[in-house]
Amino acid sequence: MKKEDKPFVFRGKYIFLTVLVTYVILFLAGSEKVMPAVLKSGNIMMKILPILVVVILLTALLNYYLQPKQIIKHLGHESGAKAWLWALIAGVVSHGPMYAWYSLLEDLRSHGMRDGLIVVFFASRTIKIPLLPIMVDYFGWVFTFVLSLYILIGALIQGLFLEILDNR
Repeated sequence: MKKEDKPFVFRGKYIFLTVLVTYVILFLAGSEKVMPAVLKSGNIMMKILPILVVVILLTALLNYYLQPKQIIKHLGHESGAKAWLWALIAGVVSHGPMYAWYSLLEDLRSHGMRDGLIVVFFASRTIKIPLLPIMVDYFGWVFTFVLSLYILIGALIQGLFLEILDNR
């Protein structure tokens, strides 16, 4: 196996060990900033852990219940407008940091999901459902609706543009 063929997880272990060793060395050297940094890292991990668990569970459920043929049928190159709509909806309702979704989307992509749909998913994530009431309060219904509509149309345009570039 060539170095560039190794999965990221394998390389990620080295990154984790390097950070861990660095923290230990700094702690032994008596740096007073190590404990606040460790606590901050722990707090961040506790915040993203529930999201990571949900993504891992979704990935496991997808792998268990959906066969690659089904994924390709609904999200592959032969999928129609319904796939674009699902990508928009999934992007809007998804929560948490974007990188938490990378593994699930990579898994779907390896089973045949189109890259344009991934772009639509990420671009439509800019609409945050919990923040919509605040936006309506500050800017009104019309502004919020029009901006959200523009974001969704922009997401579709970006996804379609990538599809055109991929086909060249």
